[in-house]
Amino acid sequence: SHLAACCCDCQELDEGCDRWLACKSLPPGALESIADTVADRLRVPWFSGAVKINVSLVPPLLLLPLLLHVASLHFLLGLVILTSLPVVMLWYYYLTHRRKERTLFFLSLGLFSLGYMYYVFLQEVVPRGHVQYSQVVALTCGLILMLAALSRAKKDPGYLPIPAGHEKPSHPGLPNRGVRGSASAPHGITTSGTASSRAVNGEAKGHSRMAADEPEAVKKDWCTKCQLVRPARAGHCRLCGRCVRRLDHHCVWINSCVGEQNHQAFILALSFFMLTSVYGITLTLHTICRGRTPFVALFYCPGAYSDYSSALSFTCVWYCAIVTAGMGYILLIQLLNISYNVTEREARLALRDNTGRRLLGGLVIDTGQYNRGFLCNWGHFLSLGSSPPQRSAEDIV
Repeated sequence: SHLAACCCDCQELDEGCDRWLACKSLPPGALESIADTVADRLRVPWFSGAVKINVSLVPPLLLLPLLLHVASLHFLLGLVILTSLPVVMLWYYYLTHRRKERTLFFLSLGLFSLGYMYYVFLQEVVPRGHVQYSQVVALTCGLILMLAALSRAKKDPGYLPIPAGHEKPSHPGLPNRGVRGSASAPHGITTSGTASSRAVNGEAKGHSRMAADEPEAVKKDWCTKCQLVRPARAGHCRLCGRCVRRLDHHCVWINSCVGEQNHQAFILALSFFMLTSVYGITLTLHTICRGRTPFVALFYCPGAYSDYSSALSFTCVWYCAIVTAGMGYILLIQLLNISYNVTEREARLALRDNTGRRLLGGLVIDTGQYNRGFLCNWGHFLSLGSSPPQRSAEDIV
């Protein structure tokens, strides 16, 4: 009944069809309204009632196998499709990022790509007899370890607890006054400015506040959205709507923030993915392009399109290589940031305020605020989340 209602009981769709038949243009926002109605009514039957399906989960499941099979038909088709895929993903990322929307598209694409590449490897590459049983086991173990790390990275990144029963200001655009005992400022907190709160780089940036009983150098921020005092290096994610301890960035591939509690698991998942992907690419190229090194075979493999099975395997190898290159760049930036003890959020703010130094050709932005040397920086990173964070009096208030 939900699916039938999309066509039988949708005023926006009826109006759109009438305008289309009359050769009239659709009013602004009509397509978005139709898409929202269809997305709300797209459900599947279940024992406890119809279950709503997130529309962003569906396109990767349908389009990825179709596009890869079409790309396997001819070299030129593969070149066009594999070139256009990154462009389409970047466009969709820009669209959702501009609208400040959370989407499961990239998580669905990543997980389904892993499953489908593994299926093609077992179905097309292993039966050729050039891959040993131990190599299949090693690839499978790498995939399992990567999924386990990814599962851990999907958990709590270190959300700051929102004070219970805390009233939000009735006029969020007005400046919060540092009045003792008011709901907009905790006891013992004084404001250092009177400018109104504003959004900076998508974050809820309020007044810079300091505790009355703390040294002047210990600065803390008041988040006007979460109505709490943020400790040092914490930030507000505009997509999740929460403040996160030591916020690094919001990762669309896991549809979650990367913060103090899951940053290690995030790096571990990226590392296992890189090792597993490179190993799988090497095994596949050794099978379909025998006698050539993997790097040479990736660009020159004359027998790749001799049969459809080889063409599909070679196309999947190139797809994996493109994704691996993108993830490798992300991992490189993360490792450099850890070596200088700077987060993506801090680097972005330093670029905006022109307070950081560009190093290594601009790959890393050194703020100099928390950099204590290579070994100390890595020691600090490896100790993240080892002990529960201490809640200050301001956090409790």
